[in-house]
Amino acid sequence: MPGTLSVAIITLNEAANLPRTLASVRFAGEIVVLDSGSTDETAEIVQSAGARLFEEPWKGFARQKNAAIAHASGDWVLSLDADEEVSPELAREIESLLAGDPPFSAYRVPRLNHFLGRPLRHGGYWPDLKLRLFRRGVARFVDRPVNETMQAGCPAGRLRGALVHHCYPTLSDYVEHMNRYSSMSAEMLVRSGRVSRSLPAFWWNAFANPAATFFCNYFLRLGFLDGRAGLLQHANHAVYIHWEMVKAWHAASRGGREDAQK
Repeated sequence: MPGTLSVAIITLNEAANLPRTLASVRFAGEIVVLDSGSTDETAEIVQSAGARLFEEPWKGFARQKNAAIAHASGDWVLSLDADEEVSPELAREIESLLAGDPPFSAYRVPRLNHFLGRPLRHGGYWPDLKLRLFRRGVARFVDRPVNETMQAGCPAGRLRGALVHHCYPTLSDYVEHMNRYSSMSAEMLVRSGRVSRSLPAFWWNAFANPAATFFCNYFLRLGFLDGRAGLLQHANHAVYIHWEMVKAWHAASRGGREDAQK
C-alpha cells in the first residue's frame, strides 16, 4: 500500500520564499506549516495553497521543527525549511519511492546551496546531505540552539534528486546571519566549557583556523570553480569562524556568556 506524505515547514515572515516552496511540494498529500508570529502575508499564502496552518510561540529551531513534525499525519514526513525547494527530479523520486515498498525508513537528500543566487557545487558545499525524509516517528531534530541536525533510530538510505536551498540571496542577508549565528554558536561553546583562555589557543582558533579553512575549501576543495559567489562565500565563512571564536573567547575570559550575544 503506498505511503502518504506530509511536508512539515516552520515559518516566520517567509512570504518571499513560501510560494516557491509550497509550489514544489504540491504532490504531497498534506502540507503542515507551523508559524511563530508572522506579520507579513505568510498566513494568507499558506491558506491559499491549501496547507494546514498552526501557530505556536518560538521555541528554538530544533524544538519548533519537531513541533511541526508532530502535527503531521502522513505515514512519511518530509521536513523542509521555508527557503528550500524540492526539485522536479526529487519530487518524482519521492513519489516513485513511496508508491512502492521503500527499503529504508529514513533517507538523506543532497542539498544544493545557492549563494547570491548562484549554486555552490564545490568547496565542500555539495552534496551537503541532509536527513529529511522519514517514516513518521523514526526521526527527530536534536535539541540545540543552532545548526540543528536530524537523527534517526535506524539506517538511512540516500536519494539522488536535489533539494535546492535559496539560503542567501543578498550579501546583507548573509552578514546578518553570520552575526546572529556566530553569537549563538559562541554561547554554545562557552556553555560547553570548550573555550580555552590561553593566548596560543586564541590565536589559532580566531586567526589560523579561519585562514586554514579558507585555503582548504577554496583551493584544495576547488571552491574557486564557483566563481565570484564561491570566493565571497568562503571568505565570509572564514570571517564567521573568526567572529564565533572571538565572541566565545571574550565571553569566557569575562566568566560569562552575555558578551557572546552581542
